[in-house]
Amino acid sequence: MTGTMIKRTALKALLALMLFAGFSAPAFALDLETARAQGLAGEVDNGLLAVPPGAGGDAQAIIATINNQRRAEYAKIAAQNKLSLDVVGSMMFEKIYTRLPAGTWVQVKGQWKKKAG
Repeated sequence: MTGTMIKRTALKALLALMLFAGFSAPAFALDLETARAQGLAGEVDNGLLAVPPGAGGDAQAIIATINNQRRAEYAKIAAQNKLSLDVVGSMMFEKIYTRLPAGTWVQVKGQWKKKAG
């Protein structure tokens, strides 16, 4: 093999790797519903998400992202209605809880359990 052929082969391999990484990343991305269904994320009675017992850290990134979004939204609601963040978070948990399917991890008053059906 000549130097030019090696460079072309290496360039093709690099391009293929970049394409694979770019196109496959969304397929591996975890969404909230999947994380909940797989027991990787649970709802807490303060309106935020957390990692339930026995779950690994696979959902930590989505939990952090969603919690940041929720905190920002809760802050707006709290300011508009002259409420504390704790009150808004608790109210939002009540709304979220009613829509959760049975078997979803929830933490109420510090105790983790799966939502009953």
